[in-house]
Amino acid sequence: MSESPVTLLRTHARFAPWNARGLAAHVAGLADAVGVKPTNAVARAVPSARAVRFYVANKLMDRPEGAGTSATYNYRHFLQLLAIKIRQREGLNLAAIRKEMRETTGDTLERRVAQWMSGALAAGVPAAARADENGIHQWRRVTVADGVELHVRDDASAASEDAVMALREAVRTALGRLGSA
Repeated sequence: MSESPVTLLRTHARFAPWNARGLAAHVAGLADAVGVKPTNAVARAVPSARAVRFYVANKLMDRPEGAGTSATYNYRHFLQLLAIKIRQREGLNLAAIRKEMRETTGDTLERRVAQWMSGALAAGVPAAARADENGIHQWRRVTVADGVELHVRDDASAASEDAVMALREAVRTALGRLGSA
């Protein structure tokens, strides 16, 4: 019996909290997997940390915990950012998305995002496993802190320089919270 799309989506909550770059990188990986391409030429298919801050400032997303470089984003922010990218793909402008976000509860938002992404969520783990079975891959090693490395496969959606830097900063932030860095 396969898991529901909501259950699969909730597995991403374990990666929270994020900083703006980490949240943007995480959503970018999912947006790539689902093939999110906005119909609006001005909108980008994948978000950036700058876009996250823009969406917060323009009340499309809730305010994060903390401020500045210590601002952290949770699972609800993750859902909001995914919903924004999905709705942009469907042609909605930011004013319409803002109105929709104000009127949508957390449970409804989660169900909608899970429904929109159900195919990608269900295929995510098996597809990744198949990719690993295809043979030899090139890996990039990124030092995060003393004794901590991040390994990124070159053909992964998160292999771009911006995504790797966001991942590194997210891990550093998490280590800082634990007092390990």
